[in-house]
Formats: sequence, C-alpha cells, structure tokens
Amino acid sequence: MVAQATGHAESIAEAVSWRAEIALWRREFRDALEQTTAARVLATEHGFPTWLGQATISHGWVLSEQGRGAEGVAQIHDGLSFFAGMSDELFRPYYLAKLADALARSGQVTEGLATLDEVIESYRQSGVPYWDSELQRRKGELLLAVNNVDRPAAEACFRRAIEIAQGQSARSLELRAATSLARLLAEQGKRPQAHNLLAPIYGWFTEGFGTADLKDAKALLEELRM
Repeated sequence: MVAQATGHAESIAEAVSWRAEIALWRREFRDALEQTTAARVLATEHGFPTWLGQATISHGWVLSEQGRGAEGVAQIHDGLSFFAGMSDELFRPYYLAKLADALARSGQVTEGLATLDEVIESYRQSGVPYWDSELQRRKGELLLAVNNVDRPAAEACFRRAIEIAQGQSARSLELRAATSLARLLAEQGKRPQAHNLLAPIYGWFTEGFGTADLKDAKALLEELRM
C-alpha cells in the first residue's frame, strides 16, 4: 500500500478507512470488519477524530449487517458524535444513511425510514447528488419492510433510483436499483417484465462477477427464466 510506504500515520488511517468502505460497497463484511477494526486502532493511537468517527460508523454498520443490530446502532451513534459541531457536513447524510439501515435491521424500521427521509432532504438542499440513487433504492426497500402493501410507492422509489443512476452513468447503482425493482415485479407476477428490465443492465458488465451485487442479479435472472 502506498500509504504504508510513506510511514505517514494519518495517510495510513485514511487509506484503511476508505479500504473498509470499498469492502462495504462490495458487501465483503468479514474484510470490512477487519479494516474498520484496524482503522479504529490507528485513529485512536494517533488521535485522528475524523477517521475514528468514520471507522466507528462503518464498524457499526458491519455489525448490523451481521445481525448485531442494537450494537451496530449504538456504535454508529458513537461515530456520529465525533462530527458534532464540525463545519464540514458533506458526508453526514452518507453516515446517516448507514444509521437508517442499522435501525431497520435492528427492528426499528419506521425510525430508519424517518432517518432516511431526513438524509434525502439533506441531499436535496445541499445539491450534492452522488448518493441519491442508492438512497431512493433503500427507501423503497424500507417502505416494503414497513408496509408490504404500499408497493406502488416502493416501485416509484426504485424507478427513480434507476433514473438517477442512468443520468449519472452509475452502472453499479443502476444494477442495484434494477435488481430491487425486478424482484418486486416478479413478486407481482410480472416475470417477463422483470427479466426484460434486469437482463440488459446485467449484460453491460464484463467483470466483477464475483461481487455480491452481480451474483444477486444473476441468481434473480436465472430464477426469472424458470
């Protein structure tokens, strides 16, 4: 790692923190747990509150993904406390999105949805659109978790997520949103429509087939062909 070669402690802490984020995006939670633990140790040892806060939030998210919801929520709140009073709010909505996920996984789905709505509004006001597609997709998933009858609202979120991702040429986010929508359509008996939606997006990819998102899309496409 270039950062390690420099011997510069803060560069190493930053690199490890973002390495953990990559693992989280790839849904490689064992690796993410190792990286967030290492980042927290480094940040604590050298007194880097920003990287300690980020690593703590990410660590809490990993715990929630592993079924330790209440513990994960508590850690995310601890991580958020490191950013209280800071003028830089760029990443706060991103961190709150993790809190929304963790709340939902701990059984507090309504609270998670309210937090996610706060995040979406924060992004709308800030004009920073890079996370909008995933936020809309997650809102759709939480709407289904709160009330599975409200499928039209969830479908609208998934379609909005696809539209945003397409506008940003964000293929990975488009795939995630299309997979969520195709699954919902399939549950409604619209299997051909679901397949026709997902297949061309999946077909765009030429690598990364070992990642969780592509594996999920492939499995769903195979199910839709049956």
